[in-house]
Amino acid sequence: MSVLQIPNKYQTKLSLQETEHGIKLIKDIFQQSLSTALRLRRVTAPLFVLSGRGINDDLSGTERAVKFPIKDLGDAQAEVVHSLAKWKRLTLAEYGIKPGYGLYTDMNAIRADEELDNIHSLYVDQWDWERTITEADRNIDFLKEVVNKIYAAMLQTEYLINENYPVLKPMLAEKIHFIHSQELLDMYPDKTAKEREYLITKKYGSVFIIGIGGKLSNGEQHDLRAPDYDDWSTPNKDGFFGLNGDLLVWNSVLENSLELSSMGIRVDKAAMLRQLEICNATNRKELYFHKCLLSDQLPLSIGGGIGQSRLCMLLLQKAHIGEIQASIWPDEHREECRKAGIPLI
Repeated sequence: MSVLQIPNKYQTKLSLQETEHGIKLIKDIFQQSLSTALRLRRVTAPLFVLSGRGINDDLSGTERAVKFPIKDLGDAQAEVVHSLAKWKRLTLAEYGIKPGYGLYTDMNAIRADEELDNIHSLYVDQWDWERTITEADRNIDFLKEVVNKIYAAMLQTEYLINENYPVLKPMLAEKIHFIHSQELLDMYPDKTAKEREYLITKKYGSVFIIGIGGKLSNGEQHDLRAPDYDDWSTPNKDGFFGLNGDLLVWNSVLENSLELSSMGIRVDKAAMLRQLEICNATNRKELYFHKCLLSDQLPLSIGGGIGQSRLCMLLLQKAHIGEIQASIWPDEHREECRKAGIPLI
């Protein structure tokens, strides 16, 4: 279990009833703003998929999916989704969504291997979105344009929440700062990746770190990424690699960086083959999703996930994600929060 952080003299600014109302308000406002900005339609998503088809994401490659047998399918194994990156791309193709348009959905997941702390829970809820693009869109400028639109939706949501609850003051920076993970390493060569995130987010308030998954000059990755959804190996115009990244903001309640979104331009055939080779995972080419991509059945796309509970936690200025969502926590965790005046649901 990770270390629980207790802010000094923490006191929630909203009652339980105000918090529940605020959660609904944030979700209503943000998903409308997001769908308008990126021209997305809402679709219904699965909670689980069949194992062995390559549709579920393995995230960093170490997390175990929650699995169960299906009686009416001869005990075939199903697994709870980790995210919907691959499923969304299949759905873009199934619905025939044209470039410039896309879809979003409520993604609910169980991550049994998560280390539980203020911002990590067994239960994960995201707005998962995906948009069809053209070959001409597969560049760093287009990625930044989309990131700015998402961040503008966050700013608009924060403004309206603060109008409804004047006790809450703005926390988000006016604009987002872009930096490549290699540039960040060059700035802080003696720091770990998490320490670098802390320092750069504290400096700028809101940051998008580009190039998550490829090896840096120190031989390490800024963070792990699966080889078959985000494109983290294609060179970009700035002389670095990668067409993906993480959006982080400064959380002044916890006085730490908070990742709100992981997103990117998705792999084309060349990038997926290259990344499968890098990760010694070429056997995946025989899976259903990978065969569809390699046989040109899937559109080029950009997509990502945005943490619902994390955004609510930030905008409602809460110290623990358990103030936003109902989950399971160790008894000592709950007791420590109770003593500190952190009311977990």
